[in-house]
Formats: sequence, C-alpha cells, structure tokens
Amino acid sequence: MARGRSIAGSGIWRYLNPAYYLRRPKRLALLFFVFVSVSMVVWDRMNLTREHEVKVYKLNEEVLRLEQMVEELKGVGSGKTLMTQKDVPENPVDIERRQKVKEAMIHAWSSYEKYAWGKDELQPRTKDGTDSFGGLGATMIDSLDTLYIMGLDEQFQKAREWVATSLDFDKDYDASMFETTIRVVGGLLSTYDLSGDKLFLDKAKDIADRLLPAWNTPTGIPYNIINLRSGNAHNPSWAAGGASILADSGTEQLEFIALSQRTGDPKYQQKVEKVITELNKNFPADGLLPIYINPDNGNPSYSTTTFGAMGDSFYEYLLKVWVQGNKTSEVKLYREMWEKSMKGLLSLINKSTPSSFTYIREKNGNSFNDKMDELACFAPGMLALGASGYGPDEEKKFLTLAEELAWTCYNFYQSTPTKLAGENYFFNAGQDMSVGTSWNILRPETVESLFYLWRLTGNKTYQEWGWNIFQAFEKNSRIESGYVGLKDVNTGAKDNKMQSFFLAETLKYLYLLFSPSSVISLDDWVFNTEAHPLKIVARNDQRKPTITLRQRRFGGIKG
Repeated sequence: MARGRSIAGSGIWRYLNPAYYLRRPKRLALLFFVFVSVSMVVWDRMNLTREHEVKVYKLNEEVLRLEQMVEELKGVGSGKTLMTQKDVPENPVDIERRQKVKEAMIHAWSSYEKYAWGKDELQPRTKDGTDSFGGLGATMIDSLDTLYIMGLDEQFQKAREWVATSLDFDKDYDASMFETTIRVVGGLLSTYDLSGDKLFLDKAKDIADRLLPAWNTPTGIPYNIINLRSGNAHNPSWAAGGASILADSGTEQLEFIALSQRTGDPKYQQKVEKVITELNKNFPADGLLPIYINPDNGNPSYSTTTFGAMGDSFYEYLLKVWVQGNKTSEVKLYREMWEKSMKGLLSLINKSTPSSFTYIREKNGNSFNDKMDELACFAPGMLALGASGYGPDEEKKFLTLAEELAWTCYNFYQSTPTKLAGENYFFNAGQDMSVGTSWNILRPETVESLFYLWRLTGNKTYQEWGWNIFQAFEKNSRIESGYVGLKDVNTGAKDNKMQSFFLAETLKYLYLLFSPSSVISLDDWVFNTEAHPLKIVARNDQRKPTITLRQRRFGGIKG
C-alpha cells in the first residue's frame, strides 16, 4: 500500500518536470497548444470586458440623455426644476483640460472686469476698454451664456446686474445689423433659454425692435447699418453700388425666428423669412450667391463668391434654420436651398500639391482664386452637421469632405512658427499653403469645426487638435491683463484687443470639446454664428418654450 501511494505521487509530479516533456516532443507540442489556446481565451475575454465597459459607458450616457428628456417632459408647465446630473464616468484628461479652459475664461473675464467693465472690448496691453460697437456692452453680453454654461455663478450674477441697470440701447449710433444681431440679440436670447430669466428676453426684444426698420426696403432684403435711435438705415459706403452684403442680410433668421417663438409676436420671423423667399426667387442651380445683393430688386451684383468673409454665415443659416425648425416640412425650403449650395461648394473644392490639402476656392465670374479664409473653417463643422440629412452615400461623401477640410484648417495653425493661424491662406502649385494676411485675432472657426466633428464622429483626434490650438493661444496670446491677438503669426508680435468672440465662441467651443455630449446637446440646441446656443423648438409651435433646466445644469459639471 505504501509503495502504491509513492508511485501515485510520482505520477502526478512528473508532469511538472520539464525533463519529462523534453523526452516526449509530442506531449510538449500538446502542452504548447493548450497554453496558446488558454492564453487566447483569456485575451479574448479581456477584450470583451473592455468592449463591454465602453458599451456600458455609452449606454449610460444615452440613458442619462433619455432620462433628462423624460424629466423635462414631466416638468413642462409645472415650473419644476430638474435634478442634478448623474455622475457619468469621464476621461480624467477631459476633466483636466476642461478645467484649464475654464481657468482661461476666468482670466479673460476678470481682466475685462478689472480694466474695461461695461465697455465693448478690453484692450489688454493698455489696460483699458474701447466701445467698438457703440457702447452696447459687447463682451458683457457675448460672455453671459459662456459664464452660465461654465457654472461661474458669481460672475454671471454680476453681469446680469449690469444688464438690468446699465444696458441702454437708446443710442445715436449707426450699428451693424449683422454684429448686433449675432452678438447682442443672440447672446440675450441664449441666456434667456439657459436661465429662464425674462430680463434677457425683454432686452432682446428692445434691441430687435430698434433693428426692424432696416428691413423696410422694396424687396425686404435689409440695409446693413441702422441708427439705433432714429431708425435710419443704409448700406456701407464701400459696398458696391450701395448693395447689401449677403452674409449680413442672411444671418438674422435664427435669432429673429427664435424671438417670435418666445414672444408669440410673428413680426420678427416674417421680416427675416421674407429675405429667404426673395433670394429663392432667382436662386441659382449651384446655390452660390455673390457677396453683394441689390436690396431694391434682389439681383446679385457681379462680385466674389466665397465661403469666407461676407458670404460664410448665409450658407450656415440655411442649414441651421432647418435644424432649429426640428427638420420638419415647415423648414424644408431651407434644407433644399442648402443642398443646392453644397453642390456649388463641391465645384469650389481643390487640392494642393504636393500634400493634397483640400481647400475651398473663391470665385469671381468664371475665374477661381486659390485663396481660403480662416473664416471658411466653419465649413467642416457645417458639413458634418448637415451630412446626416442625406442618404448613406452622400452622407459619407460630405462627412469625408468635412474631415479633409478640418485637416487643412488645423494645418493653418500648425504651419506657422506660433502654431496660430493667419487670417487667410493662398495655395500655389507645388508649394501647398502660405499665409496671406498674417494676423490672428483669436478667431473660433477651426475649433468650432473640431467641436462638431468630435461630437458627431466620436473621434478623439479632434480633441487633441483642439488642445494643441488652445495651448498655442496660452503660449502666444495670454498676458497678465487678458488675451491679445497677434499682428503677425510668424513673429508673434501682439496687438491690443481681446475680441468679444474669444469669450463667446473660442473658449466656449473649447470647453464643450472636453465636456460630455449631453452638455448643450446637439439634439436640443442649435448654435448661432456667434456660438450662442438657442433651444430647438418645432416650427409649428409658436408658443414660448418651456425652459425646465436644472440649477447650474451645465456649469454643475465638476472641473
């Protein structure tokens, strides 16, 4: 019995002796096969676990979004405030970067507060303010929704107090219709939609009423400058033949339609929709209009066709009014006109050599100009936003184009010594791109497109590009008393202005680039061209929208 136990024991342990297998190659091969098989099973299970975690994370986000929608529906008409957003696992890198952007906003705002309170814009190097928009408090109003979204409560309340006690539109000042609409009307309406505070709606109505006489032309295409006190309107003296500017005349629709929806007064919507009706009468097959339009007869003047300065936001608003109208048949015309314009856009696309950068040319008559403004870098975001309205093949085509254009725009930044983009670029055979006008005034268009592409594709590359651009601003534009533009992106020479859109757009889009997609969801909000988010309301619902937002719904995100 004892011998039997000894034999049995040695029979077990011999399998652990390497010499056993060296004498038996077939069993060694079998052991190797078993080891590889088990390793593959374990590795597969680990991958499945990781994939499961990613799916759970995405499902948590979707469940959260649906819960928010349900709670908002429950709260309609009750004035009930929604509960605090549930914690959703976030990438620590995103949290850290969002905090850095928030700190940049605090620095910009506190500098404005210290040196230029109530003025339109801060001049950081001389530590004073300037009224570049007639004293309408442009930076104050442009910053309101950014402060709210970032949860900067104390700063927001102080700005609100200024709006309540000091904001006065009764000024003998010739205001730009375009700038006043996108910055002031848009900023006030956005803050109303976010906060539900009627003060901002009343102020928006006040300034909008002062702008309305500009549409009193034979065609309804507005004059682009109006005196806020007298209501006298005219076009810029430098505009060809007294013409109206395309972008300036076709970039009020979002704001004025929203104002009609929130006040129940149709006059604002009627004014701006008449412009589109007039332009559609002779809308070309390629959907491209030159930058000058005659307000007396609606005819386009012989001039440049561009997706850059003075053309850009007309095309942007054709798409966004369709989004704002919940993509219903009521706004089908806007989508149809936009799709025509995108056919025209394709005719302007070209590629550089030797690096094949995709870019949008300008056109004058039948001649092309191989020039692209940084302003045209809004187009990748616009294309990404509009791609989902096409069928599968067209959607893929336009999304691919958006991605290619975004790469070009990112390289506008990466190609300079400061890693900040110039105002425009020229493309020459064999030389790719070169800076034309070399200043940088803190523009947002590229980071705007990176925001849309990240939201709509989930590709984190766009976050990395945005972070690199933010770091370039921090390195070159941040000074002790705010942020400044550059006179020359090659030398880094600084100017003396902190543009209001840096706070309204550039920093807001960067903040949202590192925020969960539920923060200002593209399903529920549409951004005007100054990055002021407006709540999407179905076109046939002209009632004041019920705004049932959580207390500090957006700024409540930690970081």
